[in-house]
Amino acid sequence: MAIDFEIPDDAKAIRQKVRAWVHDECIPAEKRLLDGADYKTLLAELRAKARAQGLWCPFIPEEYGGMGLGPLANALVQMELGESYLGALSMNTQGPDDATMMTILAHGTDFQKEKYLKPLLNGEKRVCYSMTEKAAGADATGMQTRAVKQGNDAYVLNGEKWFSSAASVADLAVVMAMTDPEAPRHQRYSTFIVELPNPGYNIKRDIKTMALEGPLTHVLGGGHSEVEIKDLVVPAENLLGGEGNGFNMGQHRLAYGRLRHGMHNVAMAQRALDMATERVIGRETFGKPLSERQAVQFMLAECATQLYISRLMLLHIAYKAEKGLDLRQENGIAKVYLANMVHHVVDTAIQLHGSLGYSQDTPLARWYTHVRSQRLVDGPDEVHRWTTGRNVVKAFKAHGTTASAAGGDLI
Repeated sequence: MAIDFEIPDDAKAIRQKVRAWVHDECIPAEKRLLDGADYKTLLAELRAKARAQGLWCPFIPEEYGGMGLGPLANALVQMELGESYLGALSMNTQGPDDATMMTILAHGTDFQKEKYLKPLLNGEKRVCYSMTEKAAGADATGMQTRAVKQGNDAYVLNGEKWFSSAASVADLAVVMAMTDPEAPRHQRYSTFIVELPNPGYNIKRDIKTMALEGPLTHVLGGGHSEVEIKDLVVPAENLLGGEGNGFNMGQHRLAYGRLRHGMHNVAMAQRALDMATERVIGRETFGKPLSERQAVQFMLAECATQLYISRLMLLHIAYKAEKGLDLRQENGIAKVYLANMVHHVVDTAIQLHGSLGYSQDTPLARWYTHVRSQRLVDGPDEVHRWTTGRNVVKAFKAHGTTASAAGGDLI
């Protein structure tokens, strides 16, 4: 039997529809914002148009108001949306909200789904995810924020959180805290839904990063907050997924977030490569078009190669997800590769634009400073490589070959 890379017709159709949506609506809307349009008004207009076309919450089941797309179709959609910073927002599939919606959908009680998930799915509210702490860094089991049960009705949380993305624009926070320090390491933590604003959840500041900021950066939810949690009282009914399940739920949530970042990275890299190619076709130096110079063609070839590999990685992972297969190894490999790929392609596009690329007259400089974070968020490169390498050793010990840890279980 031949390996079939044919995309189903219905998935092709939705990809084309979303591609047209991004190019006809989202990218022009970016210019309107830069020209002074009101963000909330513009986003409301975009979202109303998107919903009218059936473009809303791609991965959410239809019975909850979403498009009900499977992993493959959703991957194709996300690889289009990432071309515009309004793409995901326009269809209510932006991070960090999207993965948190999935967590509440999978683990929330009927009460939690009605009170908290419903307004998130409708685009009426936004949610942030507070897990990371300064002291713990990439080791999620090193969190020190504590949640102490107060009778049967509430928990009291104390601690600090670091890099809670979009907290400054959120109406809800999902907070992970230690409930049982004596339990096995991965069963010490629980997750709570917190309504914001709340005096016990104090956003001290949005942390300044190396990413270039514009007037809309924080309005769009691009900030990363430092949070002080002090005597934060959370009703027991807001415990999400039961005591001791916070870590496992968080890892499942992060797994989707890593893929979504990768899908958006492909879209951004594609737009950057298009911009670079258009630039070298239209520019002459020393009496010859840049596009005819072999060194330039080699640069474009390397970017095209990396994009090709990236797309194959995501399609392979989507296939495994469709089949319910274990994709953790491939997910970690792809996370690292895609983060470095987008950095390389945007960097190449800047180089080929010359001084224009270094300026802020194109989006490239902003993208460059933003995508550097991809090698840190959702687990730094080194942690994923460590895990990947350990799995290579385990595979050889178990099977006498490393193939199963290098995509060889299917290919």
